[in-house]
Amino acid sequence: MSTDASEADILRPIQRTSRQYYVLLGAVLVAIGLFVAAWSYQLYHGMVVTGLADWGSGGGVTWGLYIGAFIWWVGIAHGGIILSAAVRLFGMKRYQPVARLAELLTIAGLSVAGIYIVVHVGRPDRIVTSILLNYHETIHSSPLVWDVTVITLYFVMTATYLGLTLRYDVTRLRGELPERFEPLYRLMTIGYTEREDEIVERMVWWLALGIIVLAPLLLHGGVIPWLFALIPSMPGWFGAVQGPQFLSIALTSAISGVIVAAYAFRRTYDWAHILSDDVFRGLTLWLGLFGLLFLWLQLQQVIGGVYAPSNDLGAVTSAMVTHPAYVYAIGMMVLTLAYVFAQALDPTVFSPLRSVIAGVAVLTATLVEKVLFVVEGLMYPTFDLYASIPGDYVPSLVELASVVGTVGIVVLFFMVVAKVVPVIELHAVEAEHETEAEP
Repeated sequence: MSTDASEADILRPIQRTSRQYYVLLGAVLVAIGLFVAAWSYQLYHGMVVTGLADWGSGGGVTWGLYIGAFIWWVGIAHGGIILSAAVRLFGMKRYQPVARLAELLTIAGLSVAGIYIVVHVGRPDRIVTSILLNYHETIHSSPLVWDVTVITLYFVMTATYLGLTLRYDVTRLRGELPERFEPLYRLMTIGYTEREDEIVERMVWWLALGIIVLAPLLLHGGVIPWLFALIPSMPGWFGAVQGPQFLSIALTSAISGVIVAAYAFRRTYDWAHILSDDVFRGLTLWLGLFGLLFLWLQLQQVIGGVYAPSNDLGAVTSAMVTHPAYVYAIGMMVLTLAYVFAQALDPTVFSPLRSVIAGVAVLTATLVEKVLFVVEGLMYPTFDLYASIPGDYVPSLVELASVVGTVGIVVLFFMVVAKVVPVIELHAVEAEHETEAEP
């Protein structure tokens, strides 16, 4: 980050609203409106409009894009907070300008993942009757309730983490922030004194440590893959590789999401000196590392399914590797990895825009792979009672509208937050100035 970065720079999104902002706002509201209309249609007519839950003599699958997108969003969220926690825990000041963007991505990702749970149960009241009112019983027997529990835990940890770091910024920038949000700022900084700064710094460090430890053990390396990996009757899901594979997908997706969000803010608010090429180059290299891990774990799973496999595992692996969606997902990852290696060997190949294109490619690839993972796992169970009626699954327009709508919700979240609080930490500016002042 350049030394000419200042408080005025990080306040620019709050103080300046362009015509393009309102155009994007309109597009986002249309996308969300499409999702709301599609969901309303589903609530009125039932899950039959999606073709989901039509397992049995009718073929098809009970889970599809809804669950695949749920896993995808949770992965983005978990990977995002891991990135932010690593910045604080290991003192990676190079990436400090994107730390809060990663935290906001986590909050948004977990929120829309929660929406998918509500959408997929068909009747929202079942969240209350099946989970909340009977939590003391279901927590002992339902992996889905474990999932809801750890997601809630991570949401609380991330919100606390973000709230603590915002107190410092809001207090020092109070005079430059919009007066209409003063009640919110007063609530955010209630009881604040400068003596708490050192204490908060230690608290945030310990929260970051907890996040780094819990993520691979309980979240996208634990509970969520356990929903699939512990079901031996589903050969496409069963196996110890699912934990690390889910975690690799989470990290690649999250880094891609941070790259896209950072580039959008850099281009919109002239932040090339804050979100510098060096930041994007570093994020791209990390994307390549975790992308390589993703491909290696995919290879492990494929080799196990094509070399002298059992009949059930051979069937699901053959269906997966020959499916156009899988070819697309792996192809996008390979092309992204080729770009990362090329720009590492020849720096002139690199550009932030190319990194954004690579990030979008990875995001679509991981979404497609996770949906296919869910669907193929259900299509080829070990005990297939309906083998004479081959099932099929194509995402319905209602399901596709949910993806468009949830992406719109995440974009709207960033747009709103950017008008209320700084999305770049004040510490990122102060640290650069302190470095410049040193002899």
